[in-house]
Amino acid sequence: MAVRRGGHVFRGIDEVDWASMEHAHGSAADVPELLRGLASPLPQEREAALDGMYGAVHHQGDVYDSTLASIPFLFALAGHTELPDRDGIVELLASIGGPDDGDAFGGTFEDASGDSVEGGEDEAAGRRAAEGSEDDNHAMARAAVRAGAAVFLDLVTDGDPEVRRAAPSALVRFHGEPRRVLALLSERLRDEPEDGVRPALVESLGLLVRLHPVSAAPAVDRLVSLCGAPHDPGLRLAALGQLASCAADRLPADLVPTVVALLHTRSQRIRPFREPVRTSSDTLIGSLRRMRPADEEGAQLLRTLHQALGARTADRIALLEGQLSSRNTADRCNAVWMSAGLFREWRAAYEHPVALIGEQLGSDEERLRCAAVSVLEFLFTLAAPAADRLAALVESGTDSRGCDTATLHRPLKALARCGDARAVPALAEVLRHPVVPNETGYAIGYLGPAAAPLAPLLRERLAEVPLDSPDTYDRAAPLLSALGALRYAEAVPDVLRLLHGTPCELRLRDALVKALAGTLGAFGPGARAAVPALRDLLAGENAVAAADALWSVEGDADAALPSLLGALSPERDAGGHRAVAEALGRMGAAAASALPGLRRLTDSPEVWERTAAACALWDIAEDPEPVLPVFRDAWRRNPYTRGTIGACLVRMGGAGAPVHDLVRTELASPRRHRARAGGHGSHDILDDELLLRSCRTALEAA
Repeated sequence: MAVRRGGHVFRGIDEVDWASMEHAHGSAADVPELLRGLASPLPQEREAALDGMYGAVHHQGDVYDSTLASIPFLFALAGHTELPDRDGIVELLASIGGPDDGDAFGGTFEDASGDSVEGGEDEAAGRRAAEGSEDDNHAMARAAVRAGAAVFLDLVTDGDPEVRRAAPSALVRFHGEPRRVLALLSERLRDEPEDGVRPALVESLGLLVRLHPVSAAPAVDRLVSLCGAPHDPGLRLAALGQLASCAADRLPADLVPTVVALLHTRSQRIRPFREPVRTSSDTLIGSLRRMRPADEEGAQLLRTLHQALGARTADRIALLEGQLSSRNTADRCNAVWMSAGLFREWRAAYEHPVALIGEQLGSDEERLRCAAVSVLEFLFTLAAPAADRLAALVESGTDSRGCDTATLHRPLKALARCGDARAVPALAEVLRHPVVPNETGYAIGYLGPAAAPLAPLLRERLAEVPLDSPDTYDRAAPLLSALGALRYAEAVPDVLRLLHGTPCELRLRDALVKALAGTLGAFGPGARAAVPALRDLLAGENAVAAADALWSVEGDADAALPSLLGALSPERDAGGHRAVAEALGRMGAAAASALPGLRRLTDSPEVWERTAAACALWDIAEDPEPVLPVFRDAWRRNPYTRGTIGACLVRMGGAGAPVHDLVRTELASPRRHRARAGGHGSHDILDDELLLRSCRTALEAA
């Protein structure tokens, strides 16, 4: 271990009883070593120490007693002007201090099952009581960072430009005198010599306006003054982005042309795009640093503006198209990544920007190609305008990862997901390789009947899946999914081989049996040879899946119905009632004896069970009266149920008209139904497009 410097900042550290405290991984006895590591003369040790602080002492934003005890030492380190990399310490302190708007209680919460519960004082109080000391720790951390915020005043004028860039936002967030802060920010904007620091000062002005409305007017006026000449393009872009987020009425009428012109002018003045330098550090912090955009400042400037424009999709599309027309590769790469947020959250006509993203696949820059593929991969059918470019990339073999990888070639995956038959020959080659990526089977399912030539190859690979390997399920499930989608009943013997031959103690065997039964059910009457095996399953843990498949294969209600009725009883595990209801719905009128149990299930506390029961009630009895109230409530409570409800409304035709107001409102909404702050799912765009299709079809069928 290298000799530490800055020892006086650790005065008293050994007097703290760290061993009595905790962090994310147990005892906090190692925290003093992490803190001393932040002062190491070796950059690798400083990075490892910062990684350890985030990974244990401030894991996923949590605050422990050891986090609180670390705050004085972090402030001492941040103020020690001889130490490098103090910008990371300032950012850590700001993160420990908590988000700008504090903890939000009330509103709408979604529980682990997907049910949404209307929030209020009782629910909020309950959550606060349950979290208890965690909330207390967050509050104490915020108070401690606020108490030490005077340090940030000095750091705004620090000799290290990276520290000067990190300090302004922390100063705004935690210092209690906004007028003093505004005066200092204005002074630094006048005197700051570094181009890379000034945008951070501008961002902090916008933050001050949002957090301290009483002090907003002078700060807004300052932002407006920074939007015009003679200020440099980067500073003007930063000011426009902040103005859009806090005073949109002060924006120029020609915002998008102005931004595009400034962007192109700025790009001519900055260094050319180059691939990031790879370091030997294997820490999470090191990985995140390597993932930063080549032009991180430009990315932040435009990201801020995109976020501020929100639902103004026409302006955002025009802005993206301007970015994608830049001669600067970094500008185009930033635009591709920013497009992902727009596509995921908002509904609009995206054909032209998607085509422009497809054009980036012909770039010589690996990072730009990878960015374009990553975005197109999650657009599914919306990637069609880029399909020609994807097909050319797949045919050329560029960016292929080879046949011995567990990952499917991403351009090929994107091409298959958009339903383009040109993916079939390349997928056939993948299936002939010694190792088939597990994703392959799932990708094939999006090709529909065009993938039929792949069925014999899929069957061959299924026949090679070992019966007793820890990865038997992982290898078999995607192949089964594809064979079921293609209804390739010739594979019945291979499905039965796995059903009969896998040992009971096999990892994920229950999940495998359900997948096998589902595939046999998808084969339909062509799987009659599997009827005895399915009947044998009716007495076991997978009775519901077996009965569902048996009905699809044989159509014998007397054989399938008893197991489903038994699983529907209130005494049975409630977690499986949704699957039971869905299976009964597929039986239609033949499941009429299940109607009382399904009506009872519409009163379940679980929204998905209520929704599945209501769908089954319609499919069996075609009576809208008990169905539509459940649909209206579930649609409002949990947006994730809307796809299921929309598909049922298509089947209902005119009988669903009393809830078509929900459908019309959905079609008129500019925001995707699964859009949410803080995360997204890989299929959110596809599921939203399917919902829109169902909504349109339901209205047409009424």
